[in-house]
Amino acid sequence: MALASQSQGGDGSSEAQNRTRLVPPKGWIHFVAGGVGGMCGAIITAPLDLAKTRLQSDMYRTSGRVVETSGVRASAGGVASVAIESTARAPTSAFAQVRTLAYHFVETGHLLRQIAVEEGPRALFKGLGPTLVGVIPARSINFYAYGNGKRVFAERFNNGRETPLVHLSAAAVAGVVTATATNPIWVVKTRLQLEASRSKPGSGVSAATAAATSVPRPLNSFQLTLSIMRSDGIKGMYKGLSASYLGVAEGTIQWVLYEYLKRLNGIDVSAQDRARDLASSRRMREEPGPVGRWFGTVGAAGAAKLVASLITYPHEVLRTRLRQSPPVGQKPKYTGLLTTFQVVLREEGAAALYGGLSAHLLRVVPNAIVMFSIYELTLRLTSRKELVAEERVTTINSSEVVSPAA
Repeated sequence: MALASQSQGGDGSSEAQNRTRLVPPKGWIHFVAGGVGGMCGAIITAPLDLAKTRLQSDMYRTSGRVVETSGVRASAGGVASVAIESTARAPTSAFAQVRTLAYHFVETGHLLRQIAVEEGPRALFKGLGPTLVGVIPARSINFYAYGNGKRVFAERFNNGRETPLVHLSAAAVAGVVTATATNPIWVVKTRLQLEASRSKPGSGVSAATAAATSVPRPLNSFQLTLSIMRSDGIKGMYKGLSASYLGVAEGTIQWVLYEYLKRLNGIDVSAQDRARDLASSRRMREEPGPVGRWFGTVGAAGAAKLVASLITYPHEVLRTRLRQSPPVGQKPKYTGLLTTFQVVLREEGAAALYGGLSAHLLRVVPNAIVMFSIYELTLRLTSRKELVAEERVTTINSSEVVSPAA
């Protein structure tokens, strides 16, 4: 008499199943993959990065490019300028601030065209050199610290399981390390991108002041670095670091959301987690094919960056204000994170904390898509396949036990 596999009520039986899985790549691969992905994303979105930096700066609010609040007017060059209140007067109404904020999405295209006409097409890539010098090591460090950090946190503190808490811890550590190591590069990049506005007519610097200044403006990254070191010392290279630490929150939110959305799409879920979810009767999507995997990565990267940016964007404006050099012959008014926040809020209103938001979103979302796609592709190409036997758990109720054959 043959009996089926018997079990107590709710007990489980298991069966071995051969399955091919990817062995995670070595730790240094995260460093290379992050750097390559960051470089490609930075090159593609360089013009939008320039527009974002200038819109965040108050130089374009006090110059002739942006007129006082009275609707949208045309500048001397025939390019429409957004109605943003001058820093010389306080905001008049909440409606004006909302209107200003909404127009930021229209303003980006006008500003890019204005830069191309007045400064030449090459000016759209101004600061790309320092950006690449900053982006490549920053992304390399960040992806290396995160990719290896989550493995260490999971193995040492969570029995090898990757959970949102593990992702959050790894992302926070990676963000702090990256911000500290690369802040001097971002200071130079920000000031280099703002140099053109300072030297053009209507930039807010009087002719007498400009004439009295005989020292030539720095023309390249090296000269600008020396100028900052001479005038501000080593502290000048770390201006905006406090705001950069606030930006760690953005990276942390982005990584946690990205991992969560990937898991929802069934991407890179470990065999251990799949078995556990099957045992607990939770449904989980199967690993998608190449096309589905790519769409899942694109969607997860873009959505995670969009949400993280909307939540934490004001710190970007504060950081830009802290890094920009003061007008010639004037004392800096942005001297600290809290002071900068109070000055911007008092002189320009809450909408100024979202200045350049349109250019920022148009840049960072495609940038994240390109960067994470190349990162994941590099990891997958360098991963090693091996055939493993996974245990598949099935649950059998006692009522389903087969009776002896007659």
